[in-house]
Amino acid sequence: QAILPLRGKILNVEKAQEHRIYENEEIKNMITALGVKFGTEEDPKALDMEKLRYHKIIIMTDADIDGSHIRTLILTFFFRYMKDLIDNGYLYIALPPLYLLKKGKQERYAWSEDDRERVTRELAGDGKEESVGLQRYKGLGEMNPEQLWTTTMNPEHRSLKQVTIESAAEADHLFSVLMGDEVAPRREFIEKNAKYAKVDV
Repeated sequence: QAILPLRGKILNVEKAQEHRIYENEEIKNMITALGVKFGTEEDPKALDMEKLRYHKIIIMTDADIDGSHIRTLILTFFFRYMKDLIDNGYLYIALPPLYLLKKGKQERYAWSEDDRERVTRELAGDGKEESVGLQRYKGLGEMNPEQLWTTTMNPEHRSLKQVTIESAAEADHLFSVLMGDEVAPRREFIEKNAKYAKVDV
């Protein structure tokens, strides 16, 4: 495995001029690390994957609002400029746990609110749920190295979500609405879908 640390939010490629995208340091680092090139004899914008170094590219971000925004920016870049990686099934999202629950010497991880409630009940047994200790992870940096390896890095135990595109036209429209310059369509989308969103406080 190889790890490429990115420094915060990358450029929003939906709003940026094309020459600025290829000049962006974080994007240049991603292209170099993956070993891909742009341009073929038939199409100067085509992605040349002949020297692609990895067939499993995993996006790892914190489990909070900022992490979600960074992940969306990275996905926008891959969708717009490296869609072949998605089409070939090479792009994944890491799913770090949200909670660590403890009771006595027992430790269990939970990846969602429902998961947390279920694990809490199981650990509590016949006792009170308040007896179960709870630690909320907001960032990967809050885990110690062993926890990060066990939950997110170890191929034997980690949880990954493969990025797929069911409808390219719908995905294209959504990226334009959510990441583009037009504010009104974005506001309309948020107002329509706000009831499905969970706010992380």
